[in-house]
Amino acid sequence: MFSGGGSSVPWKTMNSERQIAEIVELSHEKPQLIFKHSTRCSISSMAKSRLEREWNLENLEPWYLDLIAFRNISNAIASQLGVHHESPQAIVLKDGVVVYDASHNSISVSEIAKRVS
Repeated sequence: MFSGGGSSVPWKTMNSERQIAEIVELSHEKPQLIFKHSTRCSISSMAKSRLEREWNLENLEPWYLDLIAFRNISNAIASQLGVHHESPQAIVLKDGVVVYDASHNSISVSEIAKRVS
């Protein structure tokens, strides 16, 4: 499990393309969030920090993808889920489909909450 340095978000780390299918499957039981983070981008760091500060979503399983280390997984996410690649990006899956896709300053815990309630 990835720890974001005092983060209240119980991040799970994505490090394999196989996890995409697993996350889609898990989304039938509980909504899943994929957060694609560029460790070289200050906007991405701000979006991640805001997510962690505002996190109050117990009914959502959060996954963290280090975009720099695993660009191939990010490309596979875009292809398999039919979303345009962004960085940073938050993608929420529920019942096997993308119900939320936002990037940069549009990433919002309150908007995510609306999609998973």
